[in-house]
Amino acid sequence: MKLISWNVNGLRACCDKGFRDAFLSLDADFFCLQETKMQEGQLDLAFDGYSSYWNYAEKKGYSGTAIFTRHQPLSVSYGLGIDEHDHEGRVITLEMEQFYLVTVYTPNSQDGLKRLDYRMTWDDDFRNYLQELDRKKPVLVCGDLNVAHQEIDLKNPKTNRMNAGFTDQERGKFQQLLDAGFVDTFRHFYPTQEGIYSWWSYRFKAREKNAGWRIDYFLASERLKPQLEGARIHTEIFGSDHCPIEVTVHF
Repeated sequence: MKLISWNVNGLRACCDKGFRDAFLSLDADFFCLQETKMQEGQLDLAFDGYSSYWNYAEKKGYSGTAIFTRHQPLSVSYGLGIDEHDHEGRVITLEMEQFYLVTVYTPNSQDGLKRLDYRMTWDDDFRNYLQELDRKKPVLVCGDLNVAHQEIDLKNPKTNRMNAGFTDQERGKFQQLLDAGFVDTFRHFYPTQEGIYSWWSYRFKAREKNAGWRIDYFLASERLKPQLEGARIHTEIFGSDHCPIEVTVHF
């Protein structure tokens, strides 16, 4: 089973930059999107054989998530069930027969770390949410988690330390999530791989120079480790400031 996750940074714009071709060529069982920046009805996007589920932010042109799937879920839920967090369209959960699939667009701590305190609350509540699911059946969680975990996960760790996405606090919360029973699937297969990133700033020709960050992840419940078959980061695919990431799992 192949799963793809992609922060499209505006789905309507991405559709003008080859999204449909990328979607078809990746040929995934589940295709998860973050930062769709849409409201319901703004884009008529459908693919044969796929159902789609959308969570829109109340604020126009902001945040938002979606999942396209070839497999009928047992149930679908939106958000964390916590009012403080559930106005920005950041989470969708599909309950499948053998696992839960969660896609997430984690809040950015923003310039000057003005949203860092909120981000800490979010990280704790999101981790608790995943642990609750994990008690019932294994979990796959994917999306833009807006944190580079280790120094090898970004090009310039020294100059970015304590910037949004690479603060000690955010990295610590990510480690807590792993310690709670989740595996970073890319690091599972490539524990020491350097120079592979999933996001590059639009400024300073960052992608051309590969001055990037790995902030998009597939995480899996520890007990799914024997079923993990592979992980990839599709740096060859353009259309956003992020690129798609992939995991294959045997179910």
